Amino acid sequence: MRAWSINYQLRRPLLLIACIEAAILFSSIYVADIIVCGSLEECVRVLGPIVPKASLVAIILLLSLVAMGLYQFHQRFYFREAVLRLLVGLGIGCLVLAIIFSAFPSMTISRNIAIIAIGYALLLLILSRYLIVHRIDDAFRRRTLVYGAGERAASLFDLRRRSDRRGFIFVGRVSAPGDTITGERDVLITNGQSIADIAAEKNADEIVVAMDNRRGNLPIRDLLNARLAGVDVIDLLEFLERETGKIRIDLVSPGWLIFSPGFKVSRSRRVIKRAVDILVSSVILLLSWPIMLMIMLAITIEDGPAAPVLYRQFRVGQGSKRFQMLKFRSMNVNAEPEGKAKWARPDDSRVTNVGRILRVSRLDELPQVINVLRGQMSLVGPRPERPEFVEELKDEIPYYAERYTVKPGITGWAQVRYGYGASRHDAIEKLQYDLYYIKNQTLMLDIMIILHTVEIVLWGKGAR
Repeated sequence: MRAWSINYQLRRPLLLIACIEAAILFSSIYVADIIVCGSLEECVRVLGPIVPKASLVAIILLLSLVAMGLYQFHQRFYFREAVLRLLVGLGIGCLVLAIIFSAFPSMTISRNIAIIAIGYALLLLILSRYLIVHRIDDAFRRRTLVYGAGERAASLFDLRRRSDRRGFIFVGRVSAPGDTITGERDVLITNGQSIADIAAEKNADEIVVAMDNRRGNLPIRDLLNARLAGVDVIDLLEFLERETGKIRIDLVSPGWLIFSPGFKVSRSRRVIKRAVDILVSSVILLLSWPIMLMIMLAITIEDGPAAPVLYRQFRVGQGSKRFQMLKFRSMNVNAEPEGKAKWARPDDSRVTNVGRILRVSRLDELPQVINVLRGQMSLVGPRPERPEFVEELKDEIPYYAERYTVKPGITGWAQVRYGYGASRHDAIEKLQYDLYYIKNQTLMLDIMIILHTVEIVLWGKGAR
């Protein structure tokens, strides 16, 4: 649970919002029942127990809102976009509930109650989102004091966007011995005060240690005094990991990787992950085979019966072992006439008409559930890369080989946080997210990635 313990302090507002909105969804059934029946006692007498139905509605609709990305920490919506996502999320949730009600008639809710409940929930959820966007969003940010004003501290300037600083507000930087000051902005004049005194004066919640040279310069007593006074003391790398959801490889040392918590997968974790992979992949295969048949027919109609429907391509898996990854073919048959691997480009001319639709909808990835069932891939993990690119990137990018310590995935943390990658720069960015996943992987993180993948598919983000 390392990933969630790191972020608990910052995710409290989102957890609070989720609890409030879950309460709105839960109470909507009670409110609707009372309006229709006249009293709670009459509702129970006529309709039976309310708690199971209200719980089912709240859980399904809340998961639908999660899948719409409404509880992502590093995402900031305009009010209209939040309302649109609310409407789509509630619509999808109602569709799922309708399927459940048809399978379990005893859980069914009458049409009148459903209409009133959705109207009530939608009104309060819109009000909730208005307050979040216009009133509450800045209320929970932590006050952060930076100890360091040199090159390492300058990496914090990369957090420029408001959404990047959603969890904190800088109250200043304090120059440390050995720092070559980078920029004068936010550098505080200390007048001989200790870092603990400055933290108290600025009412700081945490101190980020970002010194250029710690050896012999770390003010251990002052930082301990600040810690004992209730101010958190956090290393720069851990702070950036917490705030960005990635591990900055330009700041990492081998020693940090060795001694840092995480990067350990228990046997029970591997067994549970494999069981989930088999179960979910089997369900996807069972539900999607009619869609897969339609895709195969569409590809055949466009390119003729002689053209292959599936695309088999060697990729690098766990332990750097090669395997053939399956996809629906979305490019021309001779997309690489010289046999040389090429990165995909925006508006790539090699993509077919059917392939363009498949790529936007991510349906070209469906055959990879077979790779998952074979044990070559997992549902969640770093995306497998082509051997030609891997050898090149291993030589150019430090720690790139570490991403092959786990099984590659159909989706992953880098996919939901960064999107499509087709260059060396993209490979570096995605590696930083992949290292975060490898370090902090848990079942809960896997579930959140899968839910956010649903959001990406529905909203067509990052397709190429």
